[in-house]
Amino acid sequence: AAWNVDLVPNDFSFGEIEPDWERMGPFLEKAMSRVPRTLDVGMQQFFCGPESFTPDLAPLVGEAPELKNYFVAAGLNSIGILSGPGIGRLVAHWIINGKPDVDVTGINVDRMQRYQANPEYRAHRVVESLGKVYKCHYPSQSMQTARGVKRSPLHERLAAQGAYFRDVSGWEGADWFAPPGEQPQIEKHSWGRENWFPYWEAEHKACREGAILIDMSFMSKFLVQGRDAGSVLNYISAGNVDDLEGRITYTQWLNEDGKMEADVTVSKLASDQFLVVATDTMHRHVEAWLRRHTPSGAHMFVTDVTSGYAQLNIQGPKSREILQKATSENLGNMDFPFRTVREIDVGYARVLCTRITYLGELGYELFIPSEQSVHVYDHLISLGGDDLMHAGLKALGSLRLEKGYRDYGHDMDNTDSILEVGLGFAVDFNKPGGFLGRDAVMTQKNRGMLHKRLAQILVKDPDPLMYHGEVILRNGVPVADVRAASYGHTLGGAVGLAMVECQDGNAVNAAFLKSGKWEVDIAGRVYPAALSLRPFYDPSNSRIKA
Repeated sequence: AAWNVDLVPNDFSFGEIEPDWERMGPFLEKAMSRVPRTLDVGMQQFFCGPESFTPDLAPLVGEAPELKNYFVAAGLNSIGILSGPGIGRLVAHWIINGKPDVDVTGINVDRMQRYQANPEYRAHRVVESLGKVYKCHYPSQSMQTARGVKRSPLHERLAAQGAYFRDVSGWEGADWFAPPGEQPQIEKHSWGRENWFPYWEAEHKACREGAILIDMSFMSKFLVQGRDAGSVLNYISAGNVDDLEGRITYTQWLNEDGKMEADVTVSKLASDQFLVVATDTMHRHVEAWLRRHTPSGAHMFVTDVTSGYAQLNIQGPKSREILQKATSENLGNMDFPFRTVREIDVGYARVLCTRITYLGELGYELFIPSEQSVHVYDHLISLGGDDLMHAGLKALGSLRLEKGYRDYGHDMDNTDSILEVGLGFAVDFNKPGGFLGRDAVMTQKNRGMLHKRLAQILVKDPDPLMYHGEVILRNGVPVADVRAASYGHTLGGAVGLAMVECQDGNAVNAAFLKSGKWEVDIAGRVYPAALSLRPFYDPSNSRIKA
C-alpha cells in the first residue's frame, strides 16, 4: 500500500509504521505454517517499515537533469542491501570521473518524466510495482496502473482499428493490431508464441510487400533555433548536421572518451533552424546533454515540441505511391531523394516530410501539427486502401532488427564506442571544427583492430524465440549475449544484435564471424546460428533508395 505519498517526514529514518494486521495476517500465518514451530513460540517482533519503489522497478541513479552536479542514488525497490554497494561504487566513480563506467541507460534518473512525481501517479503505480518485484516479468507484459497519461492525437482512431496499447514512456503506444472480429487482448502471457503472433507477422509482411502506417508520436522532438544553432549542433554531433538545408542526418552524440551518449536525427530546416529527434526513453537525457553543451553566450534556443507534432511513419515499397496521391509535391527519386526534408501539402494540412526509414524499406516520416494529424491520418487511410495496413511497435522492432538498425538504450549504451557499434559510416572526421570525442574516436580508428563489435545474429532454427540476454557461443565458448532481439518474419528465424568480444587479442571482423561454430543458448537449449557485421536483410540498401 502507498504510504505518505505527499511527503515523508524529515525526521523519519529507519523507523517503523504500524502493521495492517488484517491485511498481513493471512500471509504471516501461511509463512509460519511452513515452519510449524514458529506457531508455538510466537512472534517477538514484526518489523513493518516503508520501502521505495520506482515506476519501472529500476533504480534512480545519476546526475539530475535539472541541476548539474546533483547526484541521485535512490529507489532501490526493496533490494537495497543487495544492490547498494554496486550503486555506491558507480555513483562515486561518476562523481570523481565525470561519467559512469558501466551501462546506465536503464537506470539513469533522467529517464523519468516530470509527471511521474505527481502524488496520484505514485500512489497508483507503487502498488503494482511492489507486486511485480518477485513475479515473472513476461516480455509482452506492460504496467497496467497509472495509464493513459499521454495519448497521441490519433489514439481514438487507432483504438477503433483494434490497437493493443502498451506503456511507452507514459505514452499509449500501439503494440499490434487485432484483425476485425478479434479482441486486442493477450490471452495468456508466456515466453512462446502468444495469440497475437500471426497479427504481428501480417503487419511485418505488409511493410515488406506493401505499406504500413505507424504512429510514432511518442518520439522526442526538439526545435533548435538561433544563429549559433548549426555550429553548436555540429560540434555535439559526430556527423555533419550543418551541411545542406533540407537534409536529415543520422548522427550520434559522444562524450570526451568517444563513447555513446545519444543516437538522434538532425534535420536542417533553415540556416538557423534544426529539428532534433530522439527515442522516447532518452527524452530528458538528450535535452540535458544539449543544454549543458551549449556554450555560454551562444545564440541558441531549445524548445521541446514533442507534444506539438504527431508523427506518422508510412513505410514500405508502396509508400511513395500512396503518399503521392495525397500531395502535389513530386516525390520521385530525382526531386525527393533519400534524406530529403521538406514541408509538403497533404490534403488540407502542411506537413514536414522526411524521406528516411528505420525499417529497411522505402518510406517517409511525417511530422504533423497535432491539430491537423487526424485529418492527415484519415486522408492517408482513405487513399491507401488495401495496400496500406496499420502496424504497431512489435513490427517496428522485428523490421528494424532484420535490417540491423540500432536502438540506443537497448542494443547500444554509454560504454560503447561509435566504431564498436558499427556506426563509423555516420562520422565526419574532416568537418570544420571537429566534434566532441573526435580525438578518442580517431585514436581507436588508427589502431585498426577492434576486439569487440556489435553483430547481427540469426537463429537457423525457425522455432525458438529470443528476447535478450541469450548467451552466444563460438566453438562452445561464450563470447557474447544478445542485447536486443525479435523474430525475423522475412528471414525465417529469431534475429537480434549482440556485442561480440574476442578475448584472445584477435580482431572481431567478418572472417572471425564466418569461421568457427556459432550457437546460441535459448532457455537451456543450444541452437545453430549465423552472425554478421552486415545486415542479413538488404545489405546493399537498394530497397530504401528505390
